[in-house]
Amino acid sequence: RATWEMFFSRPTAAGAREIRQWLMRPSRNILLINKRLDGISSFCSDQITLRELKQKLHRFPDIERLVSRISTKKAGPRELISLLEALVRIPEIREVLKHPNAGIIREATENLVDPATIKELIESGIEPGCPSYLREGGVIKKGFNKELDLLIKGSEEGRKWIAALQESERKRTGIPSLKVGYNKVFGYYIEVSRLHDSKIPENYSCKQTLISSQRYVTEDLKKREQAILTAESRRVDLEREIFGEICERISTESITLQKIARSIATLDVISSLADLAIERDYCRPEINNSNDLVITQGRHPVVELISGKNFIPNDLVLREEKQVLIITGPNMGGKSTYIRQAALISILAHLGSFVPASRAVVGVMDRIFTRVGSSDNLAKGQSTFLVEMSETAKILHNCTSRSLVLLDEVGRGTSTLDGLSIAWAVTEFLLENDGRRPKTLFATHYHELTHLSKKYPRLQNMRVEIKEWGNSILFLYKICPGASDKSYGLHVARMAGLPEKVIERAGFILESLEKQGEGSKSDVGRACEQTALFERADPLRKHLQGIEIDRMTPLEALELLDNLLKIAKE
Repeated sequence: RATWEMFFSRPTAAGAREIRQWLMRPSRNILLINKRLDGISSFCSDQITLRELKQKLHRFPDIERLVSRISTKKAGPRELISLLEALVRIPEIREVLKHPNAGIIREATENLVDPATIKELIESGIEPGCPSYLREGGVIKKGFNKELDLLIKGSEEGRKWIAALQESERKRTGIPSLKVGYNKVFGYYIEVSRLHDSKIPENYSCKQTLISSQRYVTEDLKKREQAILTAESRRVDLEREIFGEICERISTESITLQKIARSIATLDVISSLADLAIERDYCRPEINNSNDLVITQGRHPVVELISGKNFIPNDLVLREEKQVLIITGPNMGGKSTYIRQAALISILAHLGSFVPASRAVVGVMDRIFTRVGSSDNLAKGQSTFLVEMSETAKILHNCTSRSLVLLDEVGRGTSTLDGLSIAWAVTEFLLENDGRRPKTLFATHYHELTHLSKKYPRLQNMRVEIKEWGNSILFLYKICPGASDKSYGLHVARMAGLPEKVIERAGFILESLEKQGEGSKSDVGRACEQTALFERADPLRKHLQGIEIDRMTPLEALELLDNLLKIAKE
């Protein structure tokens, strides 16, 4: 979710749902894909129309959600106002798209009918500044219902009488501080300060006693209160009934409104994809029925967006005669990014979007399988390696020649020989399984797999380009033909901040293993047995290496010997 929200530019609510559906369910229908691509091409060639449409769609109300709430009687008054706002903007969108060049835009525009009856119903029935809830009243416009108008008139007249009562009673009683008030517990009342108790008229009945004042009521005030409250209560009930009738009438047009909502969503997605293609220099992919995946100057769409630096593009060629790519090289060199960008470009092409490349030929795929990352499932008692093997098993059982398979470090969760054996056998299976030979990208540190290219012409070795000098390496992020000779793990460990003493010791053990034969436990044991010796000898060795005997005097030699004895004792 975070990816696509970051990826697309300010879609409407309906457009966001549509984009998510397209991403989750890419199409295999070449006609449909090209139809969507035609729409994007049309907007890319007419950017004035694209900008006007994006402006009209900005903050466009969610018709689909509104209709759903109205049909299920969950909508509030302001949601009808939002629906009206959306319907008022429909003719403006049709005007912007009056000369569509692409079929998908033309079809969407034709479905943008103007539901005049619904607009008139809401305009004439709902007060624009209405409250959010029906219980507050003031939702239905005057003139929409005669009975309601009478209740509103009676309520307003009662309130006017109450408002005038305060002034008239002040004059009649000569009490300037007299005031008329209301609360939900005691209703309407006349409040008089205790200083004026002697001026209270005989027709005032005590209603409530306060510390510094008394509250009174008259027979006329009781009658007016009853009339006002009855009118208010009946008004709210009647408004609720009328509002329900309005919603019922809108629900009868739900099919038309849903068509409008889908058309708005389609236009929003197509225009967003066009905007994306223009902003980030995407190209239109060529979709066909071949088994090819050919990408020129391909880029990872998300990494390119968030990296904050120039992304290094790479080419990719997968065909029947070049089915499997074994990619070797150091960690952090770009292997995982390379294989993932191939999958993302394929998905974007299948949903009908332009892709981050200078050219792309994508044969229709049935599924994309991935075995990437490392994780465990402790709740089910599954180790990291078991999860890895389960995912690999699903791939091998279900892939076809129309599939794209991404494998990242298969076999790393067990011993070196076990992992290498499994990775080797998996690669052979993908190459030899007649009728199921998927396009495969395999990133690995098992350099022994590169020797399979001598046996299988359909396997090609690729490596990550780097520059090395001294104890440092520079990542070039270019994927080139050929096999890498090592993984540069010690260099990456040094970059990660491991203590230099650990790096030096690891280098010694690595050199020992390479000389004596990698994978032998006894060799590892022999290399490790010397740890204590070298750790003790290191201070003496360093001290001795800095001595120039030819320049020492006898006294300096004695001092040196004394220092060496002290170091040995420590």
